[in-house]
Amino acid sequence: MSAASFSFPAPAIAQSEPIKIGCLAAITGPSSAPTVGFNRGVNFAVDAINGAGGVKGRKIELVMRDTQGDPTKAVNATQELISAAKVHAIWGPLNSGEALATTPIMARAKMPDLHPCVVESLIDPVKFPNAFRIAPSNSQWDDAVRNYCLKILKVKKVAVIGDTTGYGVTAVGASVAAFKKDGAEVVYQANVDSTQPDMTPDMLRAKNAGAEAIVVWSVSTGMEARMFNTRATMNWDVPFVGHPSMASGELASLVAKPENWKKVYAIGYKSCSYDSAGKLPPKSEDLVTRLAKANVALNDTLLWWVAGGIDCIELIAKAVQESGSTDSAGIVKYWNTLSSYPGYFGNYRFSPTEHNGYLTDEIVMSEASTAKNGTFALAPGYT
Repeated sequence: MSAASFSFPAPAIAQSEPIKIGCLAAITGPSSAPTVGFNRGVNFAVDAINGAGGVKGRKIELVMRDTQGDPTKAVNATQELISAAKVHAIWGPLNSGEALATTPIMARAKMPDLHPCVVESLIDPVKFPNAFRIAPSNSQWDDAVRNYCLKILKVKKVAVIGDTTGYGVTAVGASVAAFKKDGAEVVYQANVDSTQPDMTPDMLRAKNAGAEAIVVWSVSTGMEARMFNTRATMNWDVPFVGHPSMASGELASLVAKPENWKKVYAIGYKSCSYDSAGKLPPKSEDLVTRLAKANVALNDTLLWWVAGGIDCIELIAKAVQESGSTDSAGIVKYWNTLSSYPGYFGNYRFSPTEHNGYLTDEIVMSEASTAKNGTFALAPGYT
């Protein structure tokens, strides 16, 4: 049973050369949480497509490289995938700090690239005509977080905290500027090493400055758990609002008590949000059922990460099917024609001048501790 939303008819005589997809992912290290879900989706899609005969008889071959969240390792892996492994397209990196280093390399090699990284400058159809984003940009995330803080929580003073990765530094800077532009007071901002064992100093500074909400920009669940635990120790009921990783299933084992994970509101999506009856949109319900049948676990990750992994593989496979080859120009040309592509994570829209594919109106905020199969209830305040 194919994961795809389209069919892959097998030709009379199958080609033997596999379709090589390079995967740049932080499999280990402090930024590895998203990789768990993305990789499950990637492997699910590859198994389904190959099990159905491949793409015009050609099987998909994954060439996975662990970047460990390190830009230098990501650069080396990118060069190796292009020059030695000779992949036809690349998925990733999955972390913006790494993608900032690798995107220009892929552009020079004219390597088709899909990624979920949110830093704005990673998408530029002129400088990087081969790079396409299948997740919201950070400005889209930032708008959702800021609007929730200001318009639903109705807070006026915020603390903005991120890690020290390229992504964390960029995201904190952009978030602070946007809050100030909208008239909010940023009473404390900081970039903290994700391995810092004690978050008490930063949390105390935020509290003493009068923060009414803490906005978090980091993929490090360990750092986030320490912040949640510190808040409880301080007997402070300030809400956390921000990065989707704050809803990652592994936080359940990292927080000292389940209640420490309350009043945490993470970026979420309509496709992965259930209603008051506990129901997802029909397409998502169907996907969850098929993932369960394939023994793909969702209890310790996020559905959108899994769905995004599926979408990236299917987008590459569909491009090869429609263009008739693994030629990079054909793959990119196909992606540029997608005015409305129905993925599992969301609907994508690409053109020669717009490589930000995700639609802003599909972004919502989730109540982080309400995970059910990697999906969530909407955060308080939505109708």
